[in-house]
Amino acid sequence: MRVLLQVLTALALIAYPVAVYLGLNYLPAGTIALVLCLLLVVRLMLQKQKVKTLVLPLLVGIALTAGSFVAKRSDWLLYYPVVINLTMLALFSYSLYQGPSMIERLARLKEPDLPDEAIGYLKKVTLLWCGLFILNGTMAAYTAVFTSLATWTLYNGLIAYVLMGLLLGGEWLYRSFWLKKT
Repeated sequence: MRVLLQVLTALALIAYPVAVYLGLNYLPAGTIALVLCLLLVVRLMLQKQKVKTLVLPLLVGIALTAGSFVAKRSDWLLYYPVVINLTMLALFSYSLYQGPSMIERLARLKEPDLPDEAIGYLKKVTLLWCGLFILNGTMAAYTAVFTSLATWTLYNGLIAYVLMGLLLGGEWLYRSFWLKKT
């Protein structure tokens, strides 16, 4: 049951922008804020590790959704993607400063004995991800403040994911084909 709840809450959080769009357009006022708040609370309770960096965006999300419900301010729901991008930027940036880089950590899960020459490359990839989080966070804030709900949903629910997929896939292709030739 725990695994099912983890999967369902993860999918709901991935679909957060679409849920906000549908909820604000088709549900009674405040309903989507309450539903999202409950999902975030469940997700927080399901955390196996109480790691601050994973708990913080959930707590901020709970505050935004609960505050949105109580204050009857649906616009507060639009800032959760900003929080997620800022959190990811902080994690990845801190790993560059503190080491090892986030991408190196992830790479070592699959290949614990990485060659030394890979470390610099993995730092550069981590830096690329930081750039993407800056772009996505900036656009998430911009769309929350200056655009329509439809534009916000399009960017945060589709374009941001496409950009992440392109970076992930592009880096994999580069590493698989071009780096192996050298």
